[in-house]
Amino acid sequence: MFTHKFGIEVEFTGITREKAAGAAAEYLHGSARYSGGYYEAYEVTAPDGQVWKFMYDGSIRCQKKKNRRTVGAGSSYSVEMVSPILSYYEDIGNIQSLIRRLRKAGGFTNNTCGIHIHLDGGEHTPRSIRNFVNLIASRNDLFYKAFQIAPDRMNYCKKMDAYLVEQMNRQKPKTFGQIERIWYEKYGGNRNSHYHQSRYHFLNLHSFFHGHHTVELRGFNSELHAGKVRAYIVFALAMDHQALTQKSAFYHKVQAENEKFAMRTYLNRIGFIGEEFKSCREHLYKHLDGNAAWRYGSRENVRSHIGNGGNTHEG
Repeated sequence: MFTHKFGIEVEFTGITREKAAGAAAEYLHGSARYSGGYYEAYEVTAPDGQVWKFMYDGSIRCQKKKNRRTVGAGSSYSVEMVSPILSYYEDIGNIQSLIRRLRKAGGFTNNTCGIHIHLDGGEHTPRSIRNFVNLIASRNDLFYKAFQIAPDRMNYCKKMDAYLVEQMNRQKPKTFGQIERIWYEKYGGNRNSHYHQSRYHFLNLHSFFHGHHTVELRGFNSELHAGKVRAYIVFALAMDHQALTQKSAFYHKVQAENEKFAMRTYLNRIGFIGEEFKSCREHLYKHLDGNAAWRYGSRENVRSHIGNGGNTHEG
């Protein structure tokens, strides 16, 4: 799953775009310049030629620290870091270190900031796109609780549309053209518009059909915490790999009595196995209820369940 290319967008505030670009240039040993345009962007070119952009985003509530208090700030404090095309093994260390530098420089996030991860769509097929829709729709509630998606961001990160899921599974589209028709069926407007309303979902296929041919996952609150950012990237790559390789994925709404165990089981299934991903797993089920190690919550509950004739699964 780590062979697939991806890109990441990280929204934050606390420092200006100019300062953020300067901090990135210093870490990357690159050069920063103001490129301007509609997004009033700064670009940082690393020695390997990769370009990192720091852009304005109107959805961010701009803030800064003043006398140890958080106060409002001007639009120059709206920062969206847009990465170049990345590879996990080659770039994850740089991403984490860069996130730490931006935090040290004074950057922070609030509940209007999100993280978006773009996954290379080159290997996707109509079958794998249907799989992706069903995998996320089946766990809508579990994922939204796990990621603590802020109410302020729901307009930009809606759950998978029930009508879309129903039509995908009823019609079973065999071509990208059929999937595209279903995706836009409920929306008007110009499909070529970058800000088309269909894009504002956990899974965004507008970027696949009328963008950079990427599958975008938008279901993450922004963080300047290197470990959490890594967990989100691994999660996105693992889901992408599952959608690509699973023969078929059907929509089945997951009802979890023990949310942590359900999430841990799912993460293990898609590749979060072993000590290497222990911290990633913990970040992803931290906000869920239940016990990650025991399906029925504790050894006492397990014994009670067995005594009542039930089955148990130890984690």
